Amino acid sequence: MEILTKVFVTLTAIEFFYIFYLETVATTSDRTAAVFGIGKHELARDSVNVLFRNQGVYNAAIGAMLLVATYCLRSAAAVALFLADFIVVAAYGAYSSNPKILPMQGGLAAASLVLLLAFGL
Repeated sequence: MEILTKVFVTLTAIEFFYIFYLETVATTSDRTAAVFGIGKHELARDSVNVLFRNQGVYNAAIGAMLLVATYCLRSAAAVALFLADFIVVAAYGAYSSNPKILPMQGGLAAASLVLLLAFGL
C-alpha cells in the first residue's frame, strides 16, 4: 500500500506541475482561460500575466518539494506537511474565489494525505 501512497503523492506533484504549465507557459491559452474562468483578454493584461507567471513558479516549486520530500528525504512528516498545506490553500481558494477549487486542487492532496496517514511512505 505504500506504493499506492507514492503514486497518489506523485500525481499530486504532477497536478502542481500542470498548474505551473497553465500559469507560466500557457498563460493566455484557451485551456488556462477555461480552467481559471478568466477571459483570455484579461489573462493577456500585463499585470495579470506577471502575477500568473509568478504564481506558476510557486506551484512548480511546491511540486518539486513534494517529490524531494517523498523520494529523497523519505520523510512522511514533510510530505504530510506539504499535503496539508495544499489542502488549506485549496480551502482558502474555495472560500475566496470559487468552491470548485477545493475538490479540483485539494481532492488529490486529501486522498494522498489519507493514504499517507493510513499506510505511510
